[in-house]
Amino acid sequence: MLRYAAVFSSVMLAFASWGLYGPVLHVGQEHMHHSSLRPFICVGVAYFLVAVLVPMLLLKWKGEKGHWTTSGTVWSLVAGALGAVGALGIILAFKFGGKPVYVMPIVFGCAPVVNTLVTMWMTKTQEKPSVVFYGAILVVALGAAGVYYFKPTPPKTVANQVEEVTKAVEAEAEKAVEKVVSEVTGKPEPSPVMGLFAIITAIALTAGCWGSYGPMLHRGQAKMMGSRLRPFLCVGLSYFAIAVIVPVIYLLTIGEPGGEVTLPGVAWSLLAGTVGALGAMGIILAFNFGGKPIYVMPLVFGLAPVVNTGTSLLQNLSRSGSIGDLRVPFIVSLVMVAVGAVTVLVFAPRPSHGPPAVSSSKGESGRSGATAGADRPAASTSVGGEDAEVTANPKSATSSGPSDESNR
Repeated sequence: MLRYAAVFSSVMLAFASWGLYGPVLHVGQEHMHHSSLRPFICVGVAYFLVAVLVPMLLLKWKGEKGHWTTSGTVWSLVAGALGAVGALGIILAFKFGGKPVYVMPIVFGCAPVVNTLVTMWMTKTQEKPSVVFYGAILVVALGAAGVYYFKPTPPKTVANQVEEVTKAVEAEAEKAVEKVVSEVTGKPEPSPVMGLFAIITAIALTAGCWGSYGPMLHRGQAKMMGSRLRPFLCVGLSYFAIAVIVPVIYLLTIGEPGGEVTLPGVAWSLLAGTVGALGAMGIILAFNFGGKPIYVMPLVFGLAPVVNTGTSLLQNLSRSGSIGDLRVPFIVSLVMVAVGAVTVLVFAPRPSHGPPAVSSSKGESGRSGATAGADRPAASTSVGGEDAEVTANPKSATSSGPSDESNR
C-alpha cells in the first residue's frame, strides 16, 4: 500500500510540475519583453541547481543503489539534451505568439504518440498496432486542432482593450519597419501564415523531443541498474550545456535583438526551470518505486494539460477578473487530447519478450530451472530483454526475480 502511495505521489509531482511549467515560463518571458534566450538560460540554471548540485551532494553523502556505466551515461545525456531542446521549442512557440492555454495541451497530447512510436522502435516491437491505437492517434490530432482553433480569447476589459490597441500600434510600426527593411534588403516581409507555421514547427519540435525523452531516460536508468540520481544528474548536465553555456556564448558574441534581463523575469523563469526539473524527478521516482509506464505516463500526460489550462485561466482571472471566452468546443477538444493520449499509451503494441526456453529430451528439462535464470539476463541485454525495459519498470533491471538476483 505504501508503495502505491509513493508511486502516485510521484505521479502527482510530475503532472502538477509539468502542468505549471508553461504558464510560469510564459510569465517570465513576458517580464523579459519576450526574449527567447534569457528565460532559457534561467531554466538551465534552475536545472543545474536542482538536477546537478543536489544529486551530487546526495550521492556523496548517502550514495544509492546502481552504478555509473558508459552506456547509461550516454542515454541519460541524450535524454537531457532532448528535454532541453524541447524546452527551447516551448519558448520559441511563445516567442512567435503562441499562448500556454493551447500550446501546452497540444504538446502534451502529441508527446505520448511520439513516446509510443519511439518505444516501439527502440524495443523492436513486431506486434501489429490495433485499430483502437490508430483511432486514438486520430483523436489526438483532431483534439489538438480543436484546442488551437477554439482557444479561449482574453476577457474584454478596459485594460485589455488598451493593451490590444497598444499592441496593434506596435504591430503596425513593426510592419512599417519590416517593409522598409524588405525594400532596402530585398527580403520578403513576414506573413501571418509564416507566423503560424513557426508556432506549429516549435510545437512539433517540443512534442518530438519530449516524446522521445521518456524512453531514452528509462533506458539510461536501466543501464545504471535502476539508479535515480545518476540519470537525473546527467539530464541536468545536458540542460546546463544546451540551455546555459550555448545561449550565453551566443548572447556575448552575436546578441539578441529586443528583450532585457529583469528581476521578475529571472524569478519566474527560474521557477519554471525548477518545476520542470521536479517533474522530471517525479517520473524517475515513480518508476523507481515500482510504477509501470502503462499507467504512469497516461496519468502524467493526461492530467498535465488540465493543470496547465486551469493555471492559465486562473492567470486571466487574476489579471482581469474573468477567465475569458472559454467555449464548450475548447473543453471537448481538450478532453479529446487527454483521452486520446491515454488511449495511445494503453493500447500501444507491447514488445515481445521472446519465446520460452526449449528443453530437449537429453536432460535439459532437468536443468531448465538452473539455466533459464542464467539465460534471462543474457536476453535482457538484447532485443527481448533490455530493450523491453524501455517500457517496463526500471527496477526490473535489478529486482525482476530470484533468477536475476542470483545471476547478479
